[in-house]
Amino acid sequence: MEYEVIVVGGGHAGCEACLATSRLGHKTLLVTGNIKNIADMPCNPSIGGSAKGIVVREIDALGGEMGKNADKSLLQIKMLNSAKGPAVQALRAQADKITYPKEMLKTLQSQPNLEILESIVEDLIVENKEIKGIVLENGKKITSNIVILTTGTYLKADILVGDTRHREGPHGEKPSQHLSDNLNKYGFKIIRLKTGTPQRIDKNSIDFSKAQIEYGDSRVLTFNFDNDVYYDVNNQQPCYLIYTTPKTHEIIKNNLTKSSMYGGLSDIKGIGPRYCPSIEDKVVRFSDKERHQLFLEPESIYYDDIYLQGFSTSMPHDIQEQMVHSLPGLEQAKILKYAYAIEYDAIYPTQLKQTLETKIIKNLYTAGQINGTSGYEEAACQGLIAGINASLNLEKKEPLILKRNEAYIGVLIDDLVTKGVRDPYRLLTSRAEYRLLLRSDNADLRLIEKGHEIGLVKESSFKKYMKRKNEIEELKNLLLNTKITPKKEVNEYLKQYTNEIKDGISLYNLLKRPEITMENIKHFVELNYQREVIDQVEISIKYEGYINKANNEAKKMVDLDNKKIPDDINYDLIHNLASEAKQKLKEIRPTSIGQALRISGVNPADISILMIYLKKEYKNGNK
Repeated sequence: MEYEVIVVGGGHAGCEACLATSRLGHKTLLVTGNIKNIADMPCNPSIGGSAKGIVVREIDALGGEMGKNADKSLLQIKMLNSAKGPAVQALRAQADKITYPKEMLKTLQSQPNLEILESIVEDLIVENKEIKGIVLENGKKITSNIVILTTGTYLKADILVGDTRHREGPHGEKPSQHLSDNLNKYGFKIIRLKTGTPQRIDKNSIDFSKAQIEYGDSRVLTFNFDNDVYYDVNNQQPCYLIYTTPKTHEIIKNNLTKSSMYGGLSDIKGIGPRYCPSIEDKVVRFSDKERHQLFLEPESIYYDDIYLQGFSTSMPHDIQEQMVHSLPGLEQAKILKYAYAIEYDAIYPTQLKQTLETKIIKNLYTAGQINGTSGYEEAACQGLIAGINASLNLEKKEPLILKRNEAYIGVLIDDLVTKGVRDPYRLLTSRAEYRLLLRSDNADLRLIEKGHEIGLVKESSFKKYMKRKNEIEELKNLLLNTKITPKKEVNEYLKQYTNEIKDGISLYNLLKRPEITMENIKHFVELNYQREVIDQVEISIKYEGYINKANNEAKKMVDLDNKKIPDDINYDLIHNLASEAKQKLKEIRPTSIGQALRISGVNPADISILMIYLKKEYKNGNK
């Protein structure tokens, strides 16, 4: 073989995949249509967000690149939901659209074991249902042991505006014309999805006095756990908040039939993202709302484009002009780039194993939007997992499969391969039943040791982590073993914040009181620890009861996931299974009872019947 791994596509999934395999010592080729578009951000200029910011932290904890690269290109960063509980807090950063891809390309080009080829892949080399390489658009064949497809939105991509359709990618590039047809030929179920992007506005044509300014956080924040800081916390770029107006809604309603999605084009098959809808979708679906919030976000310090977050549309250009000019502060706005929708092919993700290897072709992996997801972060984490598992496959080692109680990455992949998708999948905190365990602050405690064992976390980073971990335990023990007694001066202080104490109490138990914080604890004991350590200890103590409950619930799920279902099981031989359950089980072929239980259409009664059959027909995993 010419290469051990070929990664197809240089987006966020492809970058993580090729870095993982090459860093783990495997000769890797990255094939991308345009080297200038590597790690491109064709839509929003941000990294992170609700749930997604936690994923970026998880990527960093496993040894991936996205968090580090985002930190190098920050325009602004803030902790979302900081006034709410820790389970829903997540980082969101405005990233410079010039700096982010430039820094990532620099990382790729300096990486040993990695080569980059500018071309388009139109077919695969498959022998006896096993991958052997790729076929380029010019007919050239390149062989490899493993192929990872991270094609993003470039499979038969169509740009949609009004009643027009153009076969091209996000920047007008040539898409892959035949790869998805060939995947279908090999037996894959292909689906059509759609997403979109809003206008870019000339900064100098906006009246920002009519908008509400939104600043970054005043404390230093980073995605990377080494806490390497690349920005000036006192010199962050502001964002601005505005709202749609009644006139905006009137223009949209009067021109709905001109939108690609509402009559402009009759042949659209792609389904758009439910949780990031176009502005016309919002106006139609949420007709009771008088207004919708929009954000004006800077794209780069190197040019003056402002991203109009929340105003995605496929209306014709003349209607977009009217819509934009109906917004406060944008009455005289100059549109530098019009909004559009993009329709593209993807594979139905239940055709994947939890490793992201396909069930149909051995040693073929897929990651990112080809699997039906939306978002840079969802793509990057899949690319990282595909790259890790491809490497472990080559090394004949056990794969990395993250459980739902271990990482949002585990939630995402389990949802994809177990439930499939109808519209582009977006991570939400509500998708994670154990979200109190999957916090932004503890992603390192959950995953760094796995990343280190695999070989992607550097020794220097691991030593910093171990120091931090030991300090967390040290501080917990300090608070547990430090007691205060009901002296007059103690109660005089306490009654300013909480009830007085009548008996001795440890600082550990005092901190459990809702009204007591670590700032109060500092009155009684000196805390010479980093803020990350102090915050981690405060959260773990205050939410100890809830965390223990969540861990107990998660253990039940893990026990079910450990009850394996043999690969050779014949569901047609199981009597009394509901027909829908039988069909779904045969299609998805779950690897465990836990996964089977999470399949929509399989109910607890079906699981009981399945478990009785396994107990009767199989012993120790062998029939």
